[in-house]
Amino acid sequence: MSNQILGHTKIQHKIERIAYQIYETNVEEDEIIVAGITGGGLLFAKKIAATLEKITQASIVLCEVGMDKQNPLASGVTTSLPEKDYENKSVVLVDDVLNSGTTLIYGVHHFLKTPLKQLKTAVLVNRNHKKYPVKADYKGISLSTSLNEHVRVELRSKAYSVYLE
Repeated sequence: MSNQILGHTKIQHKIERIAYQIYETNVEEDEIIVAGITGGGLLFAKKIAATLEKITQASIVLCEVGMDKQNPLASGVTTSLPEKDYENKSVVLVDDVLNSGTTLIYGVHHFLKTPLKQLKTAVLVNRNHKKYPVKADYKGISLSTSLNEHVRVELRSKAYSVYLE
């Protein structure tokens, strides 16, 4: 059984709000790196980047962050940009759901190997039971869920939605 938590209009509002929060934090920046974790995180990052491009004169650079979400240590973390392209820049690491924190913390760890101006995190859904001490700086919605429940995010269609299953 699945319950819709967010519909298309609410998700669009959350994307816009998060983009404005990112802009406010980076108002002095000439360039903002929006790094989306492969899968839902990259889709969410593309939507945030598109909104940022409408509201700021800063150059918005999209970066894909790749990893095996089940075992990030095995394959490591890769980025579609070379390290020099985000060095000393403002980076926002984006994922669709912050569940246990594993994916986000390994992504953060990867970027911390490079000197950055700042590193922030953004998620559409923040679940309130984490395995690691990682937080989302920008979040669409926070949910207190049981470990047995699953959050499904659909951003590919023209009708975005978030379901609790």
